[in-house]
Amino acid sequence: MKQHFIKPFIGGLALLTATSCGSPQQESAVQPNFIVFIADDAAWNDFGAYGNDRIKTPNLNRLAEEGLVFNNAFLSTSSCSPSRCSILTGRYPHNTGAPELHMPLPADQVLFAGELQKAGYFTAVAGKYHIGPKRAEFDTIYESGPSGCEFWMEALQDRPKEKPFFLWLAALDPHRDYFPNTIPEPHNPEDVIVPPYLPDNDSTRKDLALYYDEISRMDGYIGQVMAELKNQGVDENTLVLFMSDNGRPFPRAKTRLYDSGIKTPFIVRWPAQIQKGSADAMISSIDIAPTFCELAGAEISETFQGVSFVPVLNDYFAETREYIASEHNWHDYQAHERAVRNNRYLYILNAFPHLNASPPADAVRSITYQEMIKMYHAGELNPYQLDCFKEPRSPEELFDVLKDPFQFVNLAHDPDHELVLTEMRNLLDSWIEETNDSIPVNPTPDKFDRWTGKQLN
Repeated sequence: MKQHFIKPFIGGLALLTATSCGSPQQESAVQPNFIVFIADDAAWNDFGAYGNDRIKTPNLNRLAEEGLVFNNAFLSTSSCSPSRCSILTGRYPHNTGAPELHMPLPADQVLFAGELQKAGYFTAVAGKYHIGPKRAEFDTIYESGPSGCEFWMEALQDRPKEKPFFLWLAALDPHRDYFPNTIPEPHNPEDVIVPPYLPDNDSTRKDLALYYDEISRMDGYIGQVMAELKNQGVDENTLVLFMSDNGRPFPRAKTRLYDSGIKTPFIVRWPAQIQKGSADAMISSIDIAPTFCELAGAEISETFQGVSFVPVLNDYFAETREYIASEHNWHDYQAHERAVRNNRYLYILNAFPHLNASPPADAVRSITYQEMIKMYHAGELNPYQLDCFKEPRSPEELFDVLKDPFQFVNLAHDPDHELVLTEMRNLLDSWIEETNDSIPVNPTPDKFDRWTGKQLN
């Protein structure tokens, strides 16, 4: 059963800090610290709190046991740099000026880190940056090693102790490529959980085991940071958020608008203010910006398109939004898809249905997908595993996410769901109009081969 406990002064926190006429030291006593741990290409359900008991994530399991687990948190896109730019600006990817992979974030975009900075916060990035040139909104930007986590402790230890802080701790784990022996006790391929849209064979299991290893490596660094927070005596008033930037780098996941692509783990721990529990409220990644600014007493920029989820922190049964929206733009391959999802249905509109739904180039090169290509030509894939190879695709997809959690059965052509289809179409149309979205006249073409993953000339 869900709990909804919170210590009493959170609702007045923003007012208290914003109207205080005391010194910065007095304000920092009530302003919370913020840490965002963001994984790179980790599925929402590859953690103990979300049902995977095969993966070794003891520190994240503890974080979930001590914090608030969100069951319906979603990303605005399932693509690395566009997702990060979206989170940091609180805006949908097509509104950030950086909707496609590797596009630098324009200098005029407002980052919530900058608003926190104005409110007296020290801000830093350690690990994967991937939003373009260095920004003044971050006081310090640390290097990134193989896991992306190597300088997390340095960022926490070297911060100015007289200021509240915001740390964006961005792993490279579990992004491809994978190598053996990433952790001392690697996962056994026999123990992994294979989703039904992937073939259950030696190649897939070996690939997933290596992916699990990188998540476990990241988990170890998270444990170090959490221990250091306690050592520094700032554990109680530090809001820690763990999430991912997109789905796992496997077929029918990363870059896709199904739950396997856009749903994210979302765990919030803040001992001074919230107790453990779970919440079913729908959350979008663009909601982080206004939430953090509200809690810090910082300016909530008019540019933010998200909705603060502070009410959910006050009451775990609260709801702050009726639906989320997400998009798929160029990521190695030409694409333009839009989706809206509520608690019951997911609707996807595809502007280029003549193109197959190829995984990203690094996933195309994986042992999983190369084996799937062989099985495809041999006629050995089941209907759920053929998704990436379909040409043409349906321009519209509608799924009942309660009855069909993997989104396998397209109801867009089902007469019994005609009314629902119309409602979801209208919802998407309204969102497109409100956010000034459009299909590109000259879409970015493929830059990789869809069958080999090799870069095109």
